[in-house]
Amino acid sequence: MAAILIFAITYLVLTIGRLPGFRIDRTGAAIIGASFMVGVNALSLNEAYAAINFDTIILLFGMMIVVANLQLSGFFSLVAERVVEHAHSPLVLLVSIVAVAGFFSAFFVNDTMCLVLTPLVLEIAETLDRNPVPYLLAVAMASNIGSVATITGNPQNMMIGSFSLIPYRQFLAVLAPIAAVGLVLAVVVIFVAFRSEFVAAGRVKIAKQPVRVDRWLMWKSIVASLAMIVMFFAGWPVPKVAIVTGAALLITRRVDPEKIYRAIDWGLLVMFAGLFIVIVGIEKTSLENDLAALAARLHLDNVFLLSGFSALLSNLVSNVPAVLVFKPLVSHLANPTQAWLTLAMSSTLAGNLTVLGSIANLIVIQQARHRVKIGFWQYFRVGAPLAVLTIFVGAAWIAWFGA
Repeated sequence: MAAILIFAITYLVLTIGRLPGFRIDRTGAAIIGASFMVGVNALSLNEAYAAINFDTIILLFGMMIVVANLQLSGFFSLVAERVVEHAHSPLVLLVSIVAVAGFFSAFFVNDTMCLVLTPLVLEIAETLDRNPVPYLLAVAMASNIGSVATITGNPQNMMIGSFSLIPYRQFLAVLAPIAAVGLVLAVVVIFVAFRSEFVAAGRVKIAKQPVRVDRWLMWKSIVASLAMIVMFFAGWPVPKVAIVTGAALLITRRVDPEKIYRAIDWGLLVMFAGLFIVIVGIEKTSLENDLAALAARLHLDNVFLLSGFSALLSNLVSNVPAVLVFKPLVSHLANPTQAWLTLAMSSTLAGNLTVLGSIANLIVIQQARHRVKIGFWQYFRVGAPLAVLTIFVGAAWIAWFGA
């Protein structure tokens, strides 16, 4: 009962963001929950150490180093600026933003593209005297959708890749078509929602924006990233490739390593470790058997039902904790590989449902808040239909053509 109570309180804090009356955030809740699991003897210290999935931690850590180098070099800003400056109408500008955000989010953590693109999109919208809202929504939503495609697109996919041992190529083959269709749907839904911004709009000329680039660091990071992606496709262990690539990029005479360390989300890594321990603690109670029975009663072998429950839970507690809740259930399902791919698809695309559904959404809104306000309902009227459409398309694809 103590373990179940710890699990329940931990996930309550994950749901609401903070414990009322206390200064405890989501990372703190994961640390406290994991520690209390050991404290009440739900797990021994050795079992707690073993509970941490170091493949996920190492993969995420390695990718953070690679992305930090690309970002510091100015690579993302340069590519985004060069693509966007050739957009000569508002609709082409929208398509360009969706394409850039979606493509790079597929291979690198999606939050990075939001950090890079938001200031650029704001600057362009103000210069052209356009409504920035549809273009900012495109940044957030396309980043979420594009990150569906690969194991390295977002943290929950990295975790699923480590749990499921699905090869990088198989993951891409099943989920990349869903991401591609989703990006097209994003353009369509945003266009319909903001018709006045795009219909009968004249030709626009986007001035070339100055971008600071460290060319030596940029080419070094590009070569390392391409080699990393090639090795992913060749079937090398993804965590091993990511951390070795990150370590190689730390060998430098030009970049202050403190700049790289500051770009790493240490809190996220700690939260992952804590949640792994909390989930293994709950697996040692009778609740796991109860959850397995519940999965059977709810017919979670059905891709559409599993997608719906995953999307709902992802918007309640965020997608990473939601995936961990489903972890004990997947092994009890008839087709675990299909279930993992369904969770990767639905938990990620569910991020577009509401403002709070994804960290990427919050990054865009927080960065833009001093120039434009995007409210809950303004986001929801675009994000909700897009999330429902893309999740339905994704579930149908996996059910009929997936693993």
